Amino acid sequence: MNLKGKIAVVTGASKGIGKAISLALAERGCDLVLTARNGSDLKEAEKEVSRAGVKVLAVSADVRNLQDIEKLAQVTERELGVASILVNNAGIGRFSEVLQMTGDDFRSILETNLFGVFYCTRSFLPGMIQQKEGHIINIASLAGKNPFAGGSAYCASKSALIAFAECLMLEIRHHNIKVSTICPGTVQTEFGSSGHRDKTWALTSEDVATAVLDVLTTSPGSLISMVDLRPLTPPQKR
Repeated sequence: MNLKGKIAVVTGASKGIGKAISLALAERGCDLVLTARNGSDLKEAEKEVSRAGVKVLAVSADVRNLQDIEKLAQVTERELGVASILVNNAGIGRFSEVLQMTGDDFRSILETNLFGVFYCTRSFLPGMIQQKEGHIINIASLAGKNPFAGGSAYCASKSALIAFAECLMLEIRHHNIKVSTICPGTVQTEFGSSGHRDKTWALTSEDVATAVLDVLTTSPGSLISMVDLRPLTPPQKR
């Protein structure tokens, strides 16, 4: 699939995985809509992505706020056109045992990692259905399949995201819209919970961006619905 001229929206695009994905899409010729909460970081990302010579629109928004996201979809369509690619990347993680976790922290994680994906999908999907083309990529985590102590809110949010994406795929595939979920293991820039200080063995943001490109560029008649992306040589458990 040729990505040149496609309009792509990336959430959590100001740094880390989101910025790497944005840069990779820009290098393939996509016009980009970048969104994140931090306006100053977002502006820096906009400068970097713009060097690829594509159109770039940076809009500060909080994926937890439905009005923000509905406005983002309206601005995207008005300034660039209907998005063909949506990358739901924005996410947060706070790690503690259940008895030490506050209700506000638990709610914030679920609202960002799950409700945010729903709000973005719900806002951009009508345009994709109308143009009979689209690809929604969700950045989940292997933590959604492999729970660990201290990760109750994060693991629950990513597990729910995986289930949500699977249901969505079954609902909209006949509209010629693809849904793919990428589940990375430990990433070097990730809010880590592995307990290992040295993460040179871990995945990089660019590894995840490459997986996004691989999924996007499969043949039009095929769909990669789920990708487990693991570091090749993690520390061996003793």
